[in-house]
Amino acid sequence: MTEPKIIEAEPKTLIGSRIETSLSENRTKELWQAFGPKIKLIKNRVNVSESWSVEIYEKAFDPRQFTPATTFEKWAAVEVSDFEDVPAGLEKLAIPRGKYAVFTFKGLHSEAVQFLGHIFGTWLPNSGYKLDDRPHFGIMGEKYHGPFDPESVEDFYIPIT
Repeated sequence: MTEPKIIEAEPKTLIGSRIETSLSENRTKELWQAFGPKIKLIKNRVNVSESWSVEIYEKAFDPRQFTPATTFEKWAAVEVSDFEDVPAGLEKLAIPRGKYAVFTFKGLHSEAVQFLGHIFGTWLPNSGYKLDDRPHFGIMGEKYHGPFDPESVEDFYIPIT
């Protein structure tokens, strides 16, 4: 795994759908199937080739205590220029400014859990950074071809301080 790029991200405004899930329950497919058809209703998208997968964990989230049964809020969303004209059935999500470690992942979605495990279990404890209490997210752009394509590329943003 390559070293992450450390960035200071500007605040982001997203519109999307959310559910409560866990790794063992994994309702991601259900979330995206419900959100996907609504994307075309969102008029003020910033980048039409990007979709966002956002995870929001409880305050004081400790990845060492994370298990497959740990629940979290998961969003399927797109970035927008403002919160005007939110289509019915969708919600607003504001992501605050902050420092992120950005990791690029290429491979099958099923391999991402091991990739993230390495980030939280090896990289983070040895990095000199601490996990910050802000949303975690992945951005799927033009190089993302779906969860079953080994050539798919996704950038994971881990909030740090």
